[in-house]
Parts: sequence; C-alpha cells; structure tokens
Amino acid sequence: MKTYTITVNGTAYEVTVEEGASAGTAPVVKSAAPVAPVKPVAAPAASGAAGAVKVNAPMPGKILAVKASAGQAVKKGDVIIVLEAMKMENDIVAPQDGTIASVSCAVGDAVEAGALLASLN
Repeated sequence: MKTYTITVNGTAYEVTVEEGASAGTAPVVKSAAPVAPVKPVAAPAASGAAGAVKVNAPMPGKILAVKASAGQAVKKGDVIIVLEAMKMENDIVAPQDGTIASVSCAVGDAVEAGALLASLN
C-alpha cells in the first residue's frame, strides 16, 4: 500500500493505493479523503505605482530577463523585458520615451497574453 497526496482544483486529497500482483490490473483506491486546502501562491508585488503607458505581453510565455527597473529612463525601442514564447526569445520594447514607473513581473514568471508587464510615465 502506498499513500499519495493529490491536488485537484485546489483541494488536496490523501489517497491510499493497493499495489496489484499483476501488471495488467488497475490499482484499487482504498480511500480518498480531503486534507488541508492548498493556498495559491501570490503574484509578486509590482515595484512602484503604475504609470500612464502600459506595456502588456503580446503573447503567453515565460519571462527570461527584466532589463529595466523602476525609475530608469528609456527611449522608444529600448528592450525592457525578454519574453520566451514558442521556444523563441522576444524583446518587449518601450513603446515611447519615458521613465519606468513599475515592473510587474520577475524572471521565471509565466504570463498570459495581455498581462501587464511594466508601465511608463
């Protein structure tokens, strides 16, 4: 008998499985009782107040690098963030001259299309 903890839709269940003698039979579930609920992980806090110009993710992906920080002056076309999508690195650039007001993502974050990545003033 082996005991596993399985999470389904945010609810953790403790499951005990009896090992079968032959490989062709399915294991028998002895019990499935809910255990303590799992808390979702909070998103990182944005650094500073949001600016007037929003920089959103054009597609879903993973943040590989954050090249700018709050308070940094940037010119139109400067790389702010590097986003990996479909095994390609995509530079997310400043849409206009300004100062970075906030950065709302961190290296390693998975983001959806349209997610706020940074803002400028």
